[in-house]
Amino acid sequence: MAKVYMIGAMKGGVGKSVSVFNLAYSLQKQGKRVLAVDFDPQSNLTTCFGSEEEADVTIGDLMMSVLEEEELPDRSEYVWERNGVDFIPASINLSAVEAKLRLEMGTERMLSVILEQLRDDYDYVLIDTAPSLGALNINAMVVADEVIVAVNPQLLAMKGLQDFLKTVRKIKSRINEKLDVAGILLTMCDARTNLCRTITEQVEESFQGQIRIFESKIPSTVKVGESVYYSEPLLEYAPNSAACRAYEKLAGEVIAYEG
Repeated sequence: MAKVYMIGAMKGGVGKSVSVFNLAYSLQKQGKRVLAVDFDPQSNLTTCFGSEEEADVTIGDLMMSVLEEEELPDRSEYVWERNGVDFIPASINLSAVEAKLRLEMGTERMLSVILEQLRDDYDYVLIDTAPSLGALNINAMVVADEVIVAVNPQLLAMKGLQDFLKTVRKIKSRINEKLDVAGILLTMCDARTNLCRTITEQVEESFQGQIRIFESKIPSTVKVGESVYYSEPLLEYAPNSAACRAYEKLAGEVIAYEG
C-alpha cells in the first residue's frame, strides 16, 4: 500500500509544484510506482505535466461526485500517465469544491474516499496542495501519512510556518493519528546570498532535533523554469543539472526514510 505524502507550503512561489513533479520522476527512476495528485485550484502541477487542456475529469469533479454521493467514474477517465508516472489533474473548478466543503459537515474525508481505492497500486502518492490552510488542505492532511513542507529561505516565505505545523498537530490529535511531518524541504536556494545562508541556518537551528530538515536543498536555477515550460522533468530536460541531482538525492532520502 502506498505511502501518502502531502507537500504543502504557506506561501506561493516556493517551487512546491515543481518539487512534486520532479520528486515523482526521481522516485520512479528508482523503480517506485508513483501517483501525483494535483489538489491545488491553481493547477500548477497539471501544467507541469502539460495536461491543463486535455483533462475532462479532474480531481474537482471526483470530489464533487463524492460530495453528491455519486459513483466515481472508471479510473481510466481521470488517472493520466506521462513517461511512467501517473497523475490526477486539477482545474479551477476545485475552488468551487472548496467553497462547498466549507458549507457542509463531515467533509474532511472526501479525498480519502478517492485515494483509498488507488493506494494498493502504488508505492507513493504525492499530493500537491494550495499555499493555504483551507478545507482542501485539511482533506489532504486527513488522508496523508506524512507532510513535506516546502520553504523558500526568504523572510516572507518563513512566515506562517509555525501556524502550518500547528495545524498538522491539530489534525494528528483530532482526526488522523498517523499523520507526521516528514521534514522541511528548502527550495530555490541561492547559497551565494547572505540572506539565504542566514535563514537556512535559522531554520536548521529552530527545528533541528524536532523536525527533520532534508539534506537535499533545491538550488535556484533557470533549468527548472525551462523544464516546466517544455513539460519535462529535469531527469529528461537537464539530467546533469544541480537541481536534478538535488531531487534525485531527495528521492533517496524519502526512500531511506521509509526504512
